[in-house]
Amino acid sequence: MAKSIASGMTKNFLGHSPDWYKLTIIGFLILNPVVLLSLGHEQGGFIVGWMLVIQFIFTLTMALKCYPLLPGGLLAFEALFMKLTTPAMVKYEIEIGLEVILLLIFMVAGIYFMQKLLLFVFAKVLLNVKSKILLSFLFSLIAAILSAFLDALTVTAVIITIAVAFYGIYHKAASGKPDHHEHDHSTDHEVDELHRTDLDQFRAFLRSLMMHALVGTALGGVCTLVGEPQNVIIGERAGWDFIEFFLRMAPITIPVLIIGLTTCVILEKTRIFGYGAKLPEKVRHILEEFEKETSAKRDYREKASLIAQVIVAIWLVIGLMFHLAAVGLIGLSVIVLLTAFTGISEENQIGKAFEEALPFTALLVVFFAIVAVIAQQDLFGGVIRHVLSLEGSERIAGFYIANGILSAISDNVFVGTVYISEIQKALVAGVIERDVFDLMAVAINTGTNIPSVATPNGQAAFLFLLTSAIAPLIRLSYMRMVIMALPYTIIMSITGFIAVVTVLEPATQYMYDNHMIEHHSVYEMKQDTNSTPSH
Repeated sequence: MAKSIASGMTKNFLGHSPDWYKLTIIGFLILNPVVLLSLGHEQGGFIVGWMLVIQFIFTLTMALKCYPLLPGGLLAFEALFMKLTTPAMVKYEIEIGLEVILLLIFMVAGIYFMQKLLLFVFAKVLLNVKSKILLSFLFSLIAAILSAFLDALTVTAVIITIAVAFYGIYHKAASGKPDHHEHDHSTDHEVDELHRTDLDQFRAFLRSLMMHALVGTALGGVCTLVGEPQNVIIGERAGWDFIEFFLRMAPITIPVLIIGLTTCVILEKTRIFGYGAKLPEKVRHILEEFEKETSAKRDYREKASLIAQVIVAIWLVIGLMFHLAAVGLIGLSVIVLLTAFTGISEENQIGKAFEEALPFTALLVVFFAIVAVIAQQDLFGGVIRHVLSLEGSERIAGFYIANGILSAISDNVFVGTVYISEIQKALVAGVIERDVFDLMAVAINTGTNIPSVATPNGQAAFLFLLTSAIAPLIRLSYMRMVIMALPYTIIMSITGFIAVVTVLEPATQYMYDNHMIEHHSVYEMKQDTNSTPSH
C-alpha cells in the first residue's frame, strides 16, 4: 500500500513531465538550501539568489515540458522559506506590477470578445496580401504602431487571438470535420496524411509572422510613454509628458525602428533563422472558403455585433492613447460593453475569456517573487554601482549595455525601475546633474526595451506568447524563440548602442538649443524615494 502511494505521488509530481525533468527540479530544491547552509546566509544568499534566477530561467526554457508556474512556484516558495526575500517584499513587487496584472486579467479577456472583428479584419489582410515579405512587414509595422499607443501585451493578445483562430480553422478542415463540429486542435492524430506537410509549413508561416509582430511590439513600445510599463515609471520620475518622452527617445528609437523593419524584410528574403515560410495554397484555399461561408451566413445580429465591436475598439484606442484609466480598467470596460451589446449574458460564456490569461497571471506573480529575491539580495547592485562610477559618455553607454544585459535575463520592468530609482537618488544627492539624469533615463529606457528581445525573460509580451495556447500548437519553444529573435537582437542592440554613443547627446543638445523640449532646471520629485522598501 505504501509503495503504491509513493508511486502515485511520484507520477503525480509535475504531471506528465519527463522523469529527468522531475529529477532536475528535485535536485534544484535540494541543492539550494544545502549551498545556503554551507556558505551562511550573508554570503550564500547572493550565490543562491543567482542560482534561483538561473533555475527559474531553466523552467522557462522547458515550458513545453511543464508549465513554468509549477516548478517556478516551488522555487519561489523555497526562496521565501530560506528567507532570501520576504512576503512583504513580494507584495511590494506585486503592487509595482499591479497595472500589468490587471492588464492581463481584464484586457486579454476583453480582446477575446473582439475576436470575430479581429478575424474579419486580419483575414482580409492575410488573404489579400499575397507577398509574404510585404505581409511580414505589415504585421511588424502594425504591431509597432499599435504598441506605441496601446500596450505590447494588449497587442500580443490580439496576435495570439488571430493566430489561434486561423490555426483552428485550418486544423479542423485538415481533420475532415465540418465547421459546426467540436474539435480539439491540440492533437494531430485526426489530421489527414495529405495535410500534414501543409500543416507543418503553416506552423512555420504562423511562427514567423508572430515573431515579426512580437518584435514590432518592442519597436513601437520603446517610443512612447504608454508603450511599456517601465516607460510610464521612467517618464513619471523624469517629469516628461507624452510629447517630451517621444522627442527624447527619438534619436535612438527612430533609427532602431527603421533598422528593425529593414531586418524583417531581409530575414524574409534570405529565409534564415526560421523565417521565409509561405502560406500553403491548400491552407489559403481553406481560409478563403471559410471567409466566404462566414460572410454568407452572417445575419443581422452578427452584423450588429461587429458594429458594436468596432465602436468598442475605437473606445479602446482612445482610452489607451489618452491614458484615461489604468489599462486593466479600460480592459474591464471593454468586457462590460462587449458582453452587454453582443448577445452574451451567461457566466460560462464570459468565463472562457479568462482561461488564456489567468495561468500566465499566476506565473507573473511567481516571477515577481523571483524579482523580490533579486532586489533583496542586491544581485544587480554591483553592476549599478560600477556603471555609476564611470565618467562622461562611457557612463551613458554603460547604462545602455548594463540595462540590456540584465533585461535579457530578468524582467525589463524591474530593471528599468531599479535603475531609474538609483539615478533618481544620485540626482537628489547631487552626484549627477539634471542634464546627465535625462541622458541616463533615455539610456535606461532604450536599454531595457531593445536588447530585452533576446529572450522571453526580458519582455512580458514574449513570455506571454511562449506560455500561451498557441505556442505548442505552432511548435514555438523557448530556444526556437531565442534563435528567431537573435538577428533582431544583434542588429537592433548595436544600432541602439551606436545611437546612444554618437547621436543621443548631440541630438538632445540640439533640441535644447532650439527649444524643442523644455529644460528642467529644478527637479520635481514625483515620488518620495524613501517610501519604498529598501532593496
